[in-house]
Amino acid sequence: MSSAAPSIPAAATRPIGGEDPIWNAFRAELQKLGAQLTIRLLALACVACPFAFAAVLKVQSGTPNDALFGVYAHSSGYALSLVLLTFAGNWGLPVIAGLIGGDLFAAEDRHGTWKTILTRSCTRIDVFVAKLLAAAALAVGLTLLLALASLLAGVLLIGANSMVDLSGVTTSSGQMLLLTVLSWLLCLLPTLAYTSIAILFSIASRNGIVGVLGPLFVALVTQLLFLIGNGVIVHLLLPGSAYLGWHGLFTAHRFLGPLVISSLVSVAWIVGCVWASLAILRRRDFLASAERRGPGWRTPVKAVAATAALVAALALLSDVGPSAVTEHRLSAAIGEEFNRLTLRQQELIGRQVPAGAKLDVLPTCNRRAAKAEGPGDWTCSLNVYLPQAHAVPFSATSVEYDVSVDAGGCFKASSPPSFIGGPTMVDAAGETVTNPLYVVYGCFNTL
Repeated sequence: MSSAAPSIPAAATRPIGGEDPIWNAFRAELQKLGAQLTIRLLALACVACPFAFAAVLKVQSGTPNDALFGVYAHSSGYALSLVLLTFAGNWGLPVIAGLIGGDLFAAEDRHGTWKTILTRSCTRIDVFVAKLLAAAALAVGLTLLLALASLLAGVLLIGANSMVDLSGVTTSSGQMLLLTVLSWLLCLLPTLAYTSIAILFSIASRNGIVGVLGPLFVALVTQLLFLIGNGVIVHLLLPGSAYLGWHGLFTAHRFLGPLVISSLVSVAWIVGCVWASLAILRRRDFLASAERRGPGWRTPVKAVAATAALVAALALLSDVGPSAVTEHRLSAAIGEEFNRLTLRQQELIGRQVPAGAKLDVLPTCNRRAAKAEGPGDWTCSLNVYLPQAHAVPFSATSVEYDVSVDAGGCFKASSPPSFIGGPTMVDAAGETVTNPLYVVYGCFNTL
């Protein structure tokens, strides 16, 4: 007497490899994305732009002083790569994420191909996972391509030279290479977060324009929110905060708290956007007659209104939590760094600096007509006390710096060239080198 064979779930009998529906759909989606002219132009730009930027620096004397390490872009190729990383984190990578994921699902609505796709032995979950993996793979690939091109352009056209870090300490070439590569890798998570945001916009709006511009709009809002408010909580919850986490790797006393928190926030953004996208897609009725009329603008308008309300709420809450930028933190950071850079300058001009030497520096930082906290423009007076050989025991010299501080705790300090000198100087060997005191870059822990 034979017994009936137990039923096996369909998911368990699904073959793997080339016959797997998700794998087949993934390959098809990856080929579709790779065949698009926009994606090919993006890949070309990721390779060409770093080399073009390095070539421009080779033929002109100006430097991108506003970006961290910008004053060193003429002397170290790693500085060039980090300058490009700063720009890419602010705008470039969100744009790449939008162009990859923004039209990925909306294109099916625009061309009316959903019912055709779902009749090819693929469920909507299969299609969703395949498109998601294809977008993630391409976003990671283009980010790594940009990172590799920036490093090659810097090393080949500028040189693999040592560089001063964000605490005034000279860092070897090998260590700079390791830290620069690690910094680019750490930016993969926020890039995937922006890609998830683009996919959510694409599915929710059914409009490719909204999907493509969505991540760029979020990046713009992030930059604006970084400029207002003194609280650290809202700033750390923004998707772009993880693009600032690598700064803590380039300080003498490395701080990883903001990096860990912002990376977890990126993961939360990825999970939240993927879950919301899947929930919307599962509720879609692809057989409804409204589907044939194509997507309208009512949903995008509602999304824009909801987003505006969310931005307004975040702006009102931007002061919640402890202040990230304070007078004590800024004074401590710039005073210690100024001490190291001054001794570094003395060594460059050939003066003997005893081991463990330290200047007596008393920094005082304040904001113009504002409370001494929060990002923005500051003024720091560095009073340097030097021993005097005769009657007066100490001679005080005051150096004034105009300091610009961002919400992530990084600052750029510049002083009039009449006292500090120009961007370059001649060292004891007669070589033209970067003046370490011309622009002072630094970062401090905001937690």
